[in-house]
Amino acid sequence: MTFRFELIHTSTTSKARIGKIYTPHGIIDTPNFVGVGTNGTIKALDNQAVHEIGLQLMFCNTYHLLLQPGTSIVKQAGGLHSFINRSLPIITDSGGFQVFSLAYGSIADELKGKGTKKQAGHVLKISEEGVIFRSYRDGQKVLLTPESSIEAQKDLGADIIIPLDELPPYHIEKNALEASLARTHRWEERSLHTHLKNPNNQAIYAVIHGGIDAILREKSCCYLTKLPFDGFAIGGSMGRTKQEMFEVLRSTMSHLPLEKPNHLLGIGDLTSIEMCVPMGIDTFDSSYPTRAARHGILLTQEGHVKIGRNSHAHMFSPPEKNCSCSTCTRFSLAYLHHLFKAKEATCMILATIHNLHFMVQLMQNYRTKILHNDI
Repeated sequence: MTFRFELIHTSTTSKARIGKIYTPHGIIDTPNFVGVGTNGTIKALDNQAVHEIGLQLMFCNTYHLLLQPGTSIVKQAGGLHSFINRSLPIITDSGGFQVFSLAYGSIADELKGKGTKKQAGHVLKISEEGVIFRSYRDGQKVLLTPESSIEAQKDLGADIIIPLDELPPYHIEKNALEASLARTHRWEERSLHTHLKNPNNQAIYAVIHGGIDAILREKSCCYLTKLPFDGFAIGGSMGRTKQEMFEVLRSTMSHLPLEKPNHLLGIGDLTSIEMCVPMGIDTFDSSYPTRAARHGILLTQEGHVKIGRNSHAHMFSPPEKNCSCSTCTRFSLAYLHHLFKAKEATCMILATIHNLHFMVQLMQNYRTKILHNDI
């Protein structure tokens, strides 16, 4: 099966839409949530469990896999799908997000007001060639270029890959942002050129940048949509508040082609999904549900449930009523409370199963509502 996007229905009450992304490893129904498996695994779960939950698309990080175990080893294993025993679609990033996040903080940090330079020592030099950084594992210098990033992702063999881009911080000056955007466009075009030499049955998404500047975002869309990318990801800093982010996204989405899929990078909390689905965003990746599980928080229809709350010690009913996940059908909230207090790893496993199941069902509900024009 080759990569293609099929638009099935657009709501009559918003820009929300239902579609299907066809890949060599299966179909992704959109809109959909993408779980983050940084090192080739969703934290606390093996890939058979993830498959049974029904997560259709999983995000793996080239930066981490490049440093350990090395993409050449993954290639020797037959590619990432074979190496991690996952038969469903995978998307990988360029590695640039992690490199620049180490220097400036992540987009999520900025939305929490923490987007200030904090570990700039990891990024040694940014030039036209690429970026030189120190490995977080052993301190060795590593050069990441548009070409080497794509070659690494060829070794990994993901269904969807991302070109190298620069992730400037929120607080960057306007002239520096313009220079960064221009370099990112050149990097992305070089990435695309390298990809087209050996498509390898993979799709490549461009990454839209421009910070919170609507004119630069439009410029990025105009430049990148003229190139033969298979889809478009929205990346970079989008503001210090959710409201600022939503305004940036509304403006950006109006300049993207309807016939190709889009992806919102690194954002996938419940509020953001609720606000962004009506804009027509197709896929969202985030570690939010699994990170919440590891901190003892269950996502439910009634809101967040803190497993460690003392009142839950006597709750012998399922963690969430009417939930069909394997956690809720087998165990009580009191048992999870006990495991959490005892610091047993099983608690993290069971909570992660529930939260991922919750996200899969949430996106199915969104697709049903869009089909009925209720969103």
